[in-house]
Amino acid sequence: MLAYTTYSEAGGVGKSTLAANLAVADARDGRDVLVVDLDPQEASVSHLLDVGEHRDDPKADSLVRHMVERKRGPFEDLIESSEEVDVIPAHNSLERLNKHLARREEEANDFGENWNRNVQLLRVLRENDVHDRYDTLIVDPPATADVKLYNAIHTTRSLLVPFEPSGKGRKSVDGLEDLVPGLEENLDINVGVLAIVPNRFKGTNDQQDMLDELRSREYDIPVILKERGSLFEGCWRQQCSAFKYVEEHRERRRDYELETLERLETLADHLRKTVEAPA
Repeated sequence: MLAYTTYSEAGGVGKSTLAANLAVADARDGRDVLVVDLDPQEASVSHLLDVGEHRDDPKADSLVRHMVERKRGPFEDLIESSEEVDVIPAHNSLERLNKHLARREEEANDFGENWNRNVQLLRVLRENDVHDRYDTLIVDPPATADVKLYNAIHTTRSLLVPFEPSGKGRKSVDGLEDLVPGLEENLDINVGVLAIVPNRFKGTNDQQDMLDELRSREYDIPVILKERGSLFEGCWRQQCSAFKYVEEHRERRRDYELETLERLETLADHLRKTVEAPA
């Protein structure tokens, strides 16, 4: 199974935009896809794919409840679908996930149980055979390096990093080189960077220098996404993928937008082949 976490220290909607569109690209290729939204912000992949109507209902079942073993229903009832992609939407209780997990871990320790707050997403997905039922798993946590990211990393062991070629973006990648060894040491697992995906690329000399620097560090950069503000802003406005937006919300096809869709498909295919390639 292809499994990865979309992560960017810089944050922003680009991370969720990439997660949603790659999920839809894989689904259109005939794969069974599950997206797990761990980002409590309103502008998350749940909003983009127009799911999660119960996110502010404190009585609703949620992934958080399943992670702390206080579920109110079967795992399958957490899943909603959009554009042939299955999604476990974000719930407002994610804002307090660290508190809930810490309390549950302390309770377990009091009874002499071995209970690790950082592996509870993995436990829930394994108990519900997600790794056998799906071909692609994408976990989208917030930018903050906290328990949500740690659970995502424990589950996927791989990062996909959107990168805006700017001063903030450069700092984000520099931070990545500190983050990955720290995650490996603290979580006692191996963490790989599948690829870095430059976006909002305008082709300036400074931006090209940044890309050359990234390549010199031997990061995989399979595609470059150019500045497509109108396309991706339209996706958020209509709450859909770029594929659906071009097909249903554009009166005429624009060659440069079709090129962007092709690059998303190329990236999705590249990630699949990367994981399927023999070691």
